[in-house]
Amino acid sequence: MAVKIKLKRLGKIRSPHYRIVVADSRTRRDGRAIEEIGKYHPTYNPSVMEVDAERVAYWLSVGAQPTEPVLAILKKTGDWQKFKGEPAPAPLLQPAEKSARPSFEALGGDDEGKGEAITPKKKAEKKDEAPAESESTEA
Repeated sequence: MAVKIKLKRLGKIRSPHYRIVVADSRTRRDGRAIEEIGKYHPTYNPSVMEVDAERVAYWLSVGAQPTEPVLAILKKTGDWQKFKGEPAPAPLLQPAEKSARPSFEALGGDDEGKGEAITPKKKAEKKDEAPAESESTEA
């Protein structure tokens, strides 16, 4: 039985994400897998690649063959170089932490504009229907 390390597609039509799985080579793309060993989200910026290095090393050592897309992912994470005994690649870029938006006071805002609304609220007008009825009865 030939074992492959391949991508299993999940997600909606235009927002794919994948799981890196170990499966029999005869199974279909999204079919039954032996084991899930990682995740790949290509639509995120930067794309997310999480791989269980210990399990990848095990499956490569027992003869599992990675497909071309998985091989590219393993080369970027450094697991393929570790398996082949080559020097590791440069580390992947991690997304920078987004800082919280600066507050109004930090930007040099002053508190003079904080007051009540200038325009007063409109009051509902009451209709005087009772005097109109009395006038119609008198005439």
